[in-house]
Amino acid sequence: MCRSSRSPTRPPTGRPARRARARTRLERRGPADRAACGPDIQERTVGASSAWHGVPRERIQRFADRTLEQVPELAQDILAAIRREYPGLAFIPGESGEPKALVAIRHALELFVEQMTTGSDRPRALPEMFQDFGRGEVTQGRSLDSLQGIYRLAVRLSWRRLAEIGQQVDIPPSAMYELAESAFEYLDVMVAQSVRGYAEAVARHAGERLRRQRLLVDLLLTEHRTDPSVVLADRAADVGWHLPEKVAVAVLLRPAVEAVAPAVGDGVLLDMEGEQPRLVVPEPDAPGRAELLHRAVAGWSGAIGPSVPVAEAVTSLRWAETAVGMIEQGLLPRGRLLHCGEHVEALVLLPAGVLIDDLARRRLARLDRSVGPAHANRLAETLLAWLETRGGATEVAARLGVHPQTVRYRLKQLRELWGEDLDDPDRRFELELVLRARRLRGALVPPPD
Repeated sequence: MCRSSRSPTRPPTGRPARRARARTRLERRGPADRAACGPDIQERTVGASSAWHGVPRERIQRFADRTLEQVPELAQDILAAIRREYPGLAFIPGESGEPKALVAIRHALELFVEQMTTGSDRPRALPEMFQDFGRGEVTQGRSLDSLQGIYRLAVRLSWRRLAEIGQQVDIPPSAMYELAESAFEYLDVMVAQSVRGYAEAVARHAGERLRRQRLLVDLLLTEHRTDPSVVLADRAADVGWHLPEKVAVAVLLRPAVEAVAPAVGDGVLLDMEGEQPRLVVPEPDAPGRAELLHRAVAGWSGAIGPSVPVAEAVTSLRWAETAVGMIEQGLLPRGRLLHCGEHVEALVLLPAGVLIDDLARRRLARLDRSVGPAHANRLAETLLAWLETRGGATEVAARLGVHPQTVRYRLKQLRELWGEDLDDPDRRFELELVLRARRLRGALVPPPD
């Protein structure tokens, strides 16, 4: 701003030239970068510095008085310029009925002149309004770009008027250049105040949204005795979540205590509060959804339940929790997100371990009594292959990787042990259940892929 050709002063040489170069470097920084510099910039002199020490006190006072006289008019001019530059911007009235922006501009100008004339060696805090402006941008769903542009516009117009007044009361060019440098630092303070307010509002907004999102997740994953559609729709609208027809629920095992939350993207509800994080995935069967989810949770272990109507999400949760429990027991593999639909046999048979074991004792007792453990296992593998394929010796042999004659010998032994039970559909089903459970536990050789 202070380098503009509209400035009435000549470029300085010597020490002022060094200040001008420093000012140029400062100007080249973005406002956010300057605000990020923190207290170092904010603690520099905003008021009069060495060049002003040579200006007679009465001239400084005349400059200040004339500036303060023009502050109301200048504030109106700045507000009018902002309205022209940002026509869609809404101006909120304050308690006095005037726009808050107009009051803030006046206060900022008056405070700047006061610091200049008193020779303050560190900037005083600007009005709380500038933090409010930052908070307001969050409320309106905007970034700080427009607000910083408004501040730059206000500083440029203010400097133009101050330069004119400086000429009128014969303020030396070196002092005016220092004043321009102070204006840039003052701009930094305004931006820093707004950035602080913006950051506070973002954190508060994010925290509130997370709280409401957790409430929605809790509601989704609760057993409902009545139709929850209306309540779910209200809670979903409260967090801007489009209520889907179907969902699937995933449960994760933390890879570490301080694990970073997976970047699941928009639409997926994530609850990281519990010991086992939970995800509610909308429309899980939509094209590409599974691939996106697997990429998001890469490095995590867990399971995702079946797709169910949104009001029955707790059912999907139960299956996912069952699968995660089996992962912890080593019954299902770690290192990726498992789909319950791909492990139905394990999920159905293994949790019913006590019942399956009792059935196994009754149905396999004659096998365990008749032969030794090693041969009993070989006969059990042959029986399971026969039950699953209902094929002849050749097919069973190919499945087991043994000679067909070996299979014929074993099938003869099995017929001697079970007799007509092998022709009873109920007995065959029970035998297959207990033998599949044994295989899932690793007691029998798994079938070939």
